[in-house]
Amino acid sequence: MHSLLAADLDSLPTLLATARELSLDYLASLAGRPVALATTESAPPALPEEGAGGEAALRQFWAEYAPQLGASAGPRFLGFVTGGSTPAALAADWLVSAIDQNLSNDGYSVVPAIERAALHLLRQLFGLPAAFAGVFVTGATQSNLVGLAVARQWAAARAGHDVAQRGLYGLPPLPLLSGAAHSSIYKAAAILGLGRDQVRAVGQLPGREALDPVALEEVLRALNGQPAVVVANAGTVNSTDFDDLRALAALKEKYPFWLHVDAAFGGFAAVVPELAVRVAGWEHADSITIDAHKWLNVPYDAAMLFTRHPALQAEVFKNSAAYLGPLGERPDFVHLTPENSRRFRALPVYLSLLAYGRAGIADIVVRNCAQAAALGTLLEASPAFRLLAPVRLNVVCFTLTGPNPAGSHIKQVLERVRDSGEAFLTPTVYAGTPGIRAAFSNWRTELPDVARVMTALYAAVPEIRHASR
Repeated sequence: MHSLLAADLDSLPTLLATARELSLDYLASLAGRPVALATTESAPPALPEEGAGGEAALRQFWAEYAPQLGASAGPRFLGFVTGGSTPAALAADWLVSAIDQNLSNDGYSVVPAIERAALHLLRQLFGLPAAFAGVFVTGATQSNLVGLAVARQWAAARAGHDVAQRGLYGLPPLPLLSGAAHSSIYKAAAILGLGRDQVRAVGQLPGREALDPVALEEVLRALNGQPAVVVANAGTVNSTDFDDLRALAALKEKYPFWLHVDAAFGGFAAVVPELAVRVAGWEHADSITIDAHKWLNVPYDAAMLFTRHPALQAEVFKNSAAYLGPLGERPDFVHLTPENSRRFRALPVYLSLLAYGRAGIADIVVRNCAQAAALGTLLEASPAFRLLAPVRLNVVCFTLTGPNPAGSHIKQVLERVRDSGEAFLTPTVYAGTPGIRAAFSNWRTELPDVARVMTALYAAVPEIRHASR
């Protein structure tokens, strides 16, 4: 064994204590650390011939880069839909690295059984029937990819074709119909050979991002029995709008289509009784995407794909090798996802659900929705901003006052907010209007943070603020 490896093994408790020290220092600094900051990338270092050892390398990294680490785990990072890590999830993730086991196969460790147990708990959390088989993947993009891959297999099978075995050659196009498809749907279509052009926008309800079931039926009728995939939304990106999943499920009785529900963060509406009606009907879906590193607040990266068609899923992702087990009645996870080697990302989810239960997760959802509503109220009362869409859940979509706010002005405001260190928000375009999007999904966020975000926004538009006095 190399002398540095041997020395680090001997001093492992000290090395892990240093990692603990730096981790706690970072977490303790979240309140005062810049939420986000513009950074410059320095020249990469040269690879040393002889290393410095774990302790020295860790200290060197921290001294060089810690000042540039934003507080995205903190309460005022409102860009994208970014959760933090609850204490139980963080502790579990440390264990994941220490345990360092691969969840690809049964037969050598209990960890695949823990993943199945975590999925069982999640089905209870979301109110999904046992008919849904689940699997963990890296994020909602990968989950959408897996769901659409299984849908592709289903559509080809209707024509007597095994696309996983024989490829796409000779098959007709597979339309992907949606009211407001997330960008990851286009990416998945490209990867799967279906083509971005097959993602077709269907009519939306007036003033909504929700799919119009009447317009969808017209498109399905015109397909004249050709299979299709309907990508429904449970929480759109800009306005957190929900498709009427019960109406879409009713159409499945008349037309051949696969119903995939993209519920990356909106699926957590199911956890709160007052919000659960928004996902009513998703139990009739063929596949469902839900993220864990968003509203469940576990470390990156973790998401789930639930499907009623695990046999088709195994046809797509099976991996035949002498050292791997056969498919059998319950395929190993290696046969169900694009990955062979799989991180034990189920453990933070499992321990989070045991630690906080349904009530603890619901508390995060309810508080974040209240915070989004509070910001929406402040924006409505402001002369500097106006809402672009109602605040329906945890996302606030707004823009600058004036009939035609310019994207360049939006960019300038967002850069000023970022450079203040107080908050981080992201740009968007809603119904053709450049805007700003604030997404609340962190367990640490409280109402006083909303006031700080609003103050930072006002400070970023000084000319409007002064004109309003």
